[in-house]
Formats: sequence, structure tokens, C-alpha cells
Amino acid sequence: MEVFKASVQYNDLKGTVAADEATHSDATSWLREHQHISTDEFVVGISVWIGENHGEHKDPVSVKFLVTDLKGYTNIPEMLEGESNNLVVKKLRFDFSIAEFLALFKRLEITLSNNGILEGKQYNVEE
Repeated sequence: MEVFKASVQYNDLKGTVAADEATHSDATSWLREHQHISTDEFVVGISVWIGENHGEHKDPVSVKFLVTDLKGYTNIPEMLEGESNNLVVKKLRFDFSIAEFLALFKRLEITLSNNGILEGKQYNVEE
């Protein structure tokens, strides 16, 4: 059994990420367009691995999509809640350029701080 959580060798920086799917080229659409999933399947998770970088990025980035159907439920949140103790997904892995990966999203924000110490904290900015 695997756990859906980001982790790297030292985990010096931790944080969160938020994204808005691209309107017509989101991950589910990309996988369907390239005939990797059926119209009954949906992406429920995305993991991207970028490294080993040593002062300069080198493509590709490794992207894993976790995919499942609704398993008889009416929507994804209901299915995830109902299957939470025994969720089975299909894992699809592809190499993308960083630009191709970012094109799956309309907007993307990543926050990182030393060991995640700033996550959720309010702060004032000096002028």
C-alpha cells in the first residue's frame, strides 16, 4: 500500500500546492486524448518528480497520474469517501517537459518553507 504524500531525500523544505485545471487541456483530458484512459475514468491524483537538479533544470520531469472509475458511485468525492479504506487506483507514469506539465494547469501556486514552518501562518511584510 502506498501513501499519497510528497517526500524527497532530505525534505529540507515542505509546503503546499494549489492548482486550477486548464479548461480544455487538464490531466484527465490529456490522458483521454492520448488514449491512456477511457471516458469512464478520472484522474484523482497527480505526483511530479523533478530532479536531480544541480543548479540547472534538465527535462524531463516524471509525472504519475492516479486514475480510477467511479466504482458505482455518482461522483469522485463520494467514491473516494466510500472507498477510503480500500482505494485501488491505476498508476500511469509519463515523462513531460516542464512546460508540458505546467500546461495542464490554468494557475499553479507552490509554497515552501524550512520544514514547513510557515504553512498557514499570517505574516506582515516590511515596506
